[in-house]
Amino acid sequence: MATPNEKTVRAYNDLVEINKSATKGYQEAAEGVTNPKIKTELSRLSQQRAQFASELSQQAKQFGVNVNESGTLEGAMTDAAAAVHRGWINIKSAITGHDDKAILNECETGDATALKAYETALSADLPMQAKSVIEQQRSQILNAKNMVTQLKGQVK
Repeated sequence: MATPNEKTVRAYNDLVEINKSATKGYQEAAEGVTNPKIKTELSRLSQQRAQFASELSQQAKQFGVNVNESGTLEGAMTDAAAAVHRGWINIKSAITGHDDKAILNECETGDATALKAYETALSADLPMQAKSVIEQQRSQILNAKNMVTQLKGQVK
């Protein structure tokens, strides 16, 4: 098996870290909202992001990238991953006010930043199988972002 290039390693590390942050962020958001329907959707999105991180980690191993050893710290320190992490940290302040609209706004911001990271990963020279999984996840994140926007519009 060929040694993975730096861009491949970085792409996987970034996306796994982003999804781990989103898993925690969506879970915190679900715990902070008052609307039961929104709580259910945010919990589902938390589980989805955990699945994305797991799927990417497993696929990375197939390409010789061990995201748990080879640069998790590096991945967390990259601009995209750090921005997403900061975005999800901001959710804590929205939760303390128990403002559903503010919480959804932070979720929306986190997803927008994640989408940028996915676009960056897709521009790297990745194997076709990797691009396919990343494109599918990107599409689902876009759908989630659009749903969060709709939910935000329904909050009074």
